[in-house]
Amino acid sequence: MANYDLQDPTDLDIVRGLFDRITHEEWDEYIELAEERSIGYKNVNILKSVQRKTGMAKYLSPKVLSWVISLVERLDEDEDDDEEE
Repeated sequence: MANYDLQDPTDLDIVRGLFDRITHEEWDEYIELAEERSIGYKNVNILKSVQRKTGMAKYLSPKVLSWVISLVERLDEDEDDDEEE
């Protein structure tokens, strides 16, 4: 997982771009996967919350963006590991 410096405008733009690329349908899949894996109430809740802001990263704080992108990357890694086994 990449480590982004949220004080750096370039890194913040990258994180916003990553967020804005995720479609509403993909958020549904991430939420379903997060619930299956029981990654925690707060993590599932933040995914549900940001789903309403799909494509509107500019309305989310850098901290929330970082949290959500790290969750998405973790879920993607877990899914890739499951496919390899």
